[in-house]
Amino acid sequence: MISLKKYLDSPSGLEGMRATDEPEILGVAMKAYGATLEAVRSCCTEACPATVDALNQEFGDMGCALSVSMESEKLADIASRARQLLNEWGHATARHYQEKAKEVRELLLAMARTAESVSTRDTRCAEQMNNVTDRLRAIASLEDLTEIRTSIKRSAGELKASIERMTVEGKATLDAMREQVSTYKAKLDEAEAIASRDALTGLSSRLYVERQLEQLIALDTVFCVVLIDIDGFKQVNDENGHSTGDELLKQFAVELRSACRTTDVIGRWGGDEFLLIFECGLKEAQERTERLRKWTCGSYNLKGKQGEIKLQVNASFGLAAHANEMAMNEIIGRADAAMYAEKESERRKKNKTNHVPV
Repeated sequence: MISLKKYLDSPSGLEGMRATDEPEILGVAMKAYGATLEAVRSCCTEACPATVDALNQEFGDMGCALSVSMESEKLADIASRARQLLNEWGHATARHYQEKAKEVRELLLAMARTAESVSTRDTRCAEQMNNVTDRLRAIASLEDLTEIRTSIKRSAGELKASIERMTVEGKATLDAMREQVSTYKAKLDEAEAIASRDALTGLSSRLYVERQLEQLIALDTVFCVVLIDIDGFKQVNDENGHSTGDELLKQFAVELRSACRTTDVIGRWGGDEFLLIFECGLKEAQERTERLRKWTCGSYNLKGKQGEIKLQVNASFGLAAHANEMAMNEIIGRADAAMYAEKESERRKKNKTNHVPV
């Protein structure tokens, strides 16, 4: 295999490569570089959805800018900008998780302060109780009935006041604790919601889908998995830009959600792939998959580089039913194989049609 680094490091650089008798290497290299940028963008999105907005946009633009005719200086600029963006994303992600860690520490400190307050209150009340108890014991040795009555009345009053104070202080402590816990619970719920949702489409994230699959497998539930891949999606990105591709993904996600039941799990698996979970048998899943195909495939109106465009969108579907003792990777692998078998079958049909003798 010819080394790309050899050419890039040579004095003639990319121009030297174009002068060789193997120009296709540069095209392959550009495609690989673009695919790497897309993979990095996808991984960053899964790692921390809250900090990837700028990264998503610029990495998409970089992928569109890559071309065989690009000069060495331009490619170096893209590489430098990519490193800068990743560094900025890393710092932003670190700050984000530092803030989350700070919130957790604050919750723990609040709980510790509450426990300390309860302990102090209980110690003070215990001392008051002990004083009352000592006084009641002293009353037992009295012989004057009037003095006994007076001591009992005073002790009962102090005991009542102590109990009322304990009740008031305890309620205030519990109310404050409930408020603090409610605040931090809302923050944790928000963080969990972000982690469970795909930042671009609003569908379930891959992490959430994997958790659902693990639960269904553990409960031995009857279910099927549908893996969907949009055909020709890379061409959409290359010809119209990543913003158009992102808009297609969002519209496709809306159609998926509209065609499925509210109880179905619908997630973005990565790139232009989506994964659905149907809690039903294979026959019903096949019928639902065909209805889904008719609903989601067709004409889409999108914003392109030169204005609004209309694209005819098709997709490949891979269906697999969960069987006993089948692990998550196995059922996903079967769905993936079925999807690519369908994609290959459609490709052969098109090639056969295009080569029909006149």
